[in-house]
Amino acid sequence: MGAARVGVVTFPGTLDDQDAARAVRHAGGEAVPLWHADHDLRGVDAVFLPGGFSYGDYLRCGAISRFAPLMEELIPAARAGLPVLGTCNGFQILCEAHLLPGALTRNQGLHYVCRDQRVRVENATTAWTADYAPGQELLLPVKHGEGRYVADAATIAALESGGQVVFRYLGANPNGSINDIAGISNEAGNVVGLMPHPEHAVEELTGAPSVDGRGFFTSILKRFVNL
Repeated sequence: MGAARVGVVTFPGTLDDQDAARAVRHAGGEAVPLWHADHDLRGVDAVFLPGGFSYGDYLRCGAISRFAPLMEELIPAARAGLPVLGTCNGFQILCEAHLLPGALTRNQGLHYVCRDQRVRVENATTAWTADYAPGQELLLPVKHGEGRYVADAATIAALESGGQVVFRYLGANPNGSINDIAGISNEAGNVVGLMPHPEHAVEELTGAPSVDGRGFFTSILKRFVNL
C-alpha cells in the first residue's frame, strides 16, 4: 500500500500551506495540493486546512472561504467520515462551515498573540490524535488575533461531556477561550480544529520549539496503514 495522501488546501491569503505539506511529507505521507476554486478532492485520504488570513479575514475569519467551491466537496465528505484537520484559520473555516460548533472571536484584550504554548491532549481517540497519550503535554506555536473559542452553555456542556474537547491550554490562556479550550472535534472524531500550529513543530532543524506536532501526522498516516 502506498503512502496516505493528505490534501492541503490553499485559499487566497493562506500562509501555512507549504509548512503543512512539509509536515505531511516529513511523517512519510504524500501531500496533495488542493486549490480553493477546484471542485475535486483528488481522491485524498484526509484533508488539512492550514492557517493564514484567507480573503484577508474580511467579514469574519473564514467566513468567505467557507463558500469556496472546494468546500462544496469537502463539507459532505467530512460529514461522511473523511478526516479533516484545521489549524488556526483552518479551525475558523471549519466553524464557519458548521463542521465544528462554536466560533473563534477576538482575543481577550484584543492583542495579537505569537508565542510557544503548552497544551494538554484531552482526547487521544480522534483520527488526528491517536498517536498521543491522554493527558500528554505538548509545546506548540500559537499566532493569532482571533482565537478565543466561544459557544453557548449547552454546546460547551455537550463538548465537555462528549469528549469533544481535544486540546486544552495549560498555563496562561493566550486568548481567553472558554474552559481553556484550544481544540475540539466533531462527534465522530474525524474532524478536528485547533488554534495552535502542529505543522510548525515537527523538526528541530527549522527552529521549532519542539517536535510535539509530529503526532498529528503520524496519527493520520497510521490510520490508513491499519485499515
